[in-house]
Amino acid sequence: MASTNQTPTKKNPKKANLLDHHSIKNLLDESVTEIVTSKGYPEDVRLSNVRLLIGTIIIAIALVAQFYKKEFPANRDFLIGCIVLYILFNVILQLIIHTKEKNAILFTYPPEGSFNSTGLIVSSKLPRFSDKYTLTVETADPKSISAKPKVEFTKSVTQWFTMDGVLVEGLFWKDVEALVNNYAKEHKKSK
Repeated sequence: MASTNQTPTKKNPKKANLLDHHSIKNLLDESVTEIVTSKGYPEDVRLSNVRLLIGTIIIAIALVAQFYKKEFPANRDFLIGCIVLYILFNVILQLIIHTKEKNAILFTYPPEGSFNSTGLIVSSKLPRFSDKYTLTVETADPKSISAKPKVEFTKSVTQWFTMDGVLVEGLFWKDVEALVNNYAKEHKKSK
């Protein structure tokens, strides 16, 4: 007998090591990204690109400092300048991560054809030694006129995994889809 699969496409089951909370969180986060983008929200990768650019600048500074033609006593001032720039760009990178990104796993643009002028920030938390996964959907621009209140759920990850660590995608898909729909509904109520 063929069993019915609740996921939109039939593919290899997603499996996580149930003893490793990072493995569980990564698998759930990847699935959330799939689900939200399938709902018509295109991914906004601008912040990731800025982080990559800053990281590339940091690497370039380190390489220039390492392979500068002059030997140490003669290039002392140059090395001090490289060290200062290296620290400065690392601080900027950390500020972006801690102030803009926080626990975000996905930034999106608004869906095409939508009157909404702002995308979503989807963030998640799975504290160490806990089975409670919190997923939050909020507006990417809280100051926008189309901003809406954030919605979230906190549920035990045990309801989405089998004993073998296989993600029951149908159940997880329903929960995440309901959260995104709830966020969209909140917007319609507020108008």
